Amino acid sequence: MNIDLGKAIDSKLDRTKWKKWKFSDLVDNIVEKVKPQESGLEHYIGLKHLDSGSLHVKRFGETESLIGDKLKIYKNDIIFAKRNAYLKRVSIAPFDAVVSAHSMVLRPKAENVLPEFLPFFLLSEQFWQRAIEISVGSLSPTINWKALAKQEFLLPPKDQQAKLAELLWAMDEVIEKGTQLLDNIVLNLIVNEKQIFASKTYCALKTAILNSLSGGTPNTKVQEFYSNGTIPWLTTKIIEDDYIEIGEKLITNDAVLNSAAKVLPKGNIIAGTRVGVGKFAINICDISFSQDVTGLIIDHSKVNIDFLVYQLNSAVFQSRLAPFLRGTTIKGILKDDLLNMKIYLPSMEKQLELKNLIKELKNSRDLTKFKISSSKALQKSLINQVF
Repeated sequence: MNIDLGKAIDSKLDRTKWKKWKFSDLVDNIVEKVKPQESGLEHYIGLKHLDSGSLHVKRFGETESLIGDKLKIYKNDIIFAKRNAYLKRVSIAPFDAVVSAHSMVLRPKAENVLPEFLPFFLLSEQFWQRAIEISVGSLSPTINWKALAKQEFLLPPKDQQAKLAELLWAMDEVIEKGTQLLDNIVLNLIVNEKQIFASKTYCALKTAILNSLSGGTPNTKVQEFYSNGTIPWLTTKIIEDDYIEIGEKLITNDAVLNSAAKVLPKGNIIAGTRVGVGKFAINICDISFSQDVTGLIIDHSKVNIDFLVYQLNSAVFQSRLAPFLRGTTIKGILKDDLLNMKIYLPSMEKQLELKNLIKELKNSRDLTKFKISSSKALQKSLINQVF
């Protein structure tokens, strides 16, 4: 049965009973300073361990290497990142720990606000807009407790808080289960790629390549090269997936003829050999590219192109590529070094079998990512609908 969560939220709202509270009436600011090595606590939660828009701490450090006093936090207290307020970071402590002095430790005043409700209010745009407005400093805007404490917010009574919290935590559980599923899929993908590609360096990449094309950049001062262009032109900045069909700009045939740029026929592979080195993608349309990219024309009689690009983008191949990178500020790889890299090239039948396996895992990964993204967007919308 489909449930309209927006209507479900609205049905639980009766704003005539809402009351205005000072922030200091909702939480205590706990300032319990500790020396990390003497605290008896193992884990450290710094600002870098907090994710914007998430109440969950997924990463943490250790206390043994910390210098200077920090704050102690207890399980279920709220970690509020007061530094770089625009990042909107607030999470619930999963255990007793040491936290950054650039955070606040907030403990809900249960007599005024339900502890299970407050975290969602702290995720709302209304709260963060106010918090950012009162932050001070330009390089690292920081929220001062005294300024935050006197801010006033309109909140529902406890009976409404309970009903809203139930809905919002149910939504959060959907996101967390999706995230756990995604982690398992990604791990399974990595394991399978390692089993398929590791230690199987049977031939040089050039065995599967008929030809390679260098890229170039048309003169940006010649407007005619870009007016009414139909050929996608790209740099490695937008190569983020195994497939690509767009460019940063559209250029004309004249732009190609009057520059070092080439057009790679669709169904081949573009390779990042300078900026964005190590990115590979199948071009599903004819495409042109900058000098940071090399076009690889594939021998389709020897290699399944999907199998090849999956292999080139795998962690296994990327680790082989790393020792050949050159340069200091901008890394790159010589075309000859790339073409001499070893790849696993079994029979075409085996390639198709392995390609299908990896493709199924990647499709499952991408579908799960989409569902998580949709759930997060819905959760954010519902929170802002409430407040």
